[in-house]
Amino acid sequence: MTADPAPGPPIRRLSMVYDADGTLVGEVRYVVGHLLGRVRCDLCDITHGGLRRRTTFDELVASLPVPVAVLHRDEQDAELAPFTAGRLACVVAHTDLGMEVLVTRDELAACEGRVDRLAEVLRPRLDARTAD
Repeated sequence: MTADPAPGPPIRRLSMVYDADGTLVGEVRYVVGHLLGRVRCDLCDITHGGLRRRTTFDELVASLPVPVAVLHRDEQDAELAPFTAGRLACVVAHTDLGMEVLVTRDELAACEGRVDRLAEVLRPRLDARTAD
């Protein structure tokens, strides 16, 4: 994991964006590509165990001090999609000053598919930049 960045503007919400499409075709394409070793989404590895989303991930999201949207690449709005282009998968912080990547693709990879490691990255960054 990398060192936590210096505090910045307060974080109002998060977008966690998969490097995969959410359509049925996109899901099948991802599963086949992943099994063949051609496609990888480190956020998918963290959030899903097999075909189902992990309960521990949902519990983490529910415990965070800001709202969280978990989105597929094709579910992003017109503002988020250009910002994340070339950066997926990642976690984006939305602030009053704009967007920033809060957790990079490399940091998601370093979590090695573990929800607890994602929590270890997210919590201090959010604690430093959210109001109680």
